[in-house]
Amino acid sequence: MKRKLTSLDVTNKRILLRVDFNVPMKNGQVTSDARIVSLLPTINYLLEQNAKVILCSHLGRPKGKIVLEYSLEPVAAHLSKLLEKEVMFAKDTVGEDAAKKVKALKAGQVLLLENVRFNAGEESNDAEFSKQLSKLADVYINDAFATSHREEASMHGVAKLLPNAVGFLVIKELESISEVLENPKRPFVAILGGAKIEDKLAVIDNLLNKVDTLIIGGGMSYTFTKALGGKVGKSIVDDKQIEYCYNVIKNAVNKGVKLLFPVDDVCNTAFDSVDAPKVFASGQTPDEYMALDIGPKTVKLFKKQIKRAKTIMWNGPLGVFENAYYESGTKGVAKAVAKSKAFSVVGGGDTVSAIEKFDLVKHIDHLSTGGGASLMLLEGKELPAIAVIEDEK
Repeated sequence: MKRKLTSLDVTNKRILLRVDFNVPMKNGQVTSDARIVSLLPTINYLLEQNAKVILCSHLGRPKGKIVLEYSLEPVAAHLSKLLEKEVMFAKDTVGEDAAKKVKALKAGQVLLLENVRFNAGEESNDAEFSKQLSKLADVYINDAFATSHREEASMHGVAKLLPNAVGFLVIKELESISEVLENPKRPFVAILGGAKIEDKLAVIDNLLNKVDTLIIGGGMSYTFTKALGGKVGKSIVDDKQIEYCYNVIKNAVNKGVKLLFPVDDVCNTAFDSVDAPKVFASGQTPDEYMALDIGPKTVKLFKKQIKRAKTIMWNGPLGVFENAYYESGTKGVAKAVAKSKAFSVVGGGDTVSAIEKFDLVKHIDHLSTGGGASLMLLEGKELPAIAVIEDEK
């Protein structure tokens, strides 16, 4: 187990806290603060311990250049309201303003540095930039789970140079996903969706060794349908993975894993068609149609397995849920997971967005904040930015 922030003496220390404030913005305002709220327990704990809190985050992809629309200054203002105390803002990350404000920082105060990705050395994990960051603080804490799959200076390089630990959000993420993968109550049902099968190859391989039932839906399922000899029309298919799909089916049989695919699909001639969609049996999609959601029979089939589960892991939507025509599949499965008495973990940005859209957040045991990070853990790999943190003694 990685060292927790509660194991370190942080009183009156300068704490460089890497957070994920990569939140949606519009007209200079934060439009969803879920990620910020998830980090409040760690920030408040440090303040209660009279630490000097220096927050570090990225926003968007400015690619090493100063891009005003990606400034974190509005986030500082928003965080001030949530904390009900002033959050100071540095107009750079390791420059004169940051150095001046860090030096003046008192115990129990908070400073947010400007977007760390305004520096070219961040994404390249530059050693000199890491060293400059480390000089700002006495202790480094990683609570940015969603970006912990990246080897960047503020995630990886600086952690090697300071006494370090993980924050409460990272602890929660690691413990929840570990419980599902290493010690699940059975039956263990995993649900995989999303558009591209190539994004989930290693996840499928790993889960076949752990689950009792693997449900595959969404865009990635149509490659399996084609592999089984079905007609998929204009549906999204990855022809390079046809052989892989054969092997997954054979492996599932050999391992005694129940593998479920859609039995019907909601289809249309184009994603933006104004015509009402039609439902066809899976594998019988006409040439001029494409599948865009799982059908009503599939929802019933999947619900039966979900109802029996004691552990549920879900990553990837089962249709184009952003469009009201094609939301029924994802919505039906989401409600079933929320209603289930199983321990449920839902991850992936789009899947979390669906849970939020259907107002089911309170009914999920753990809603993971990390897309790429969650996937890497589901692949059975260690996250680089977590691996560099020292173990608990």
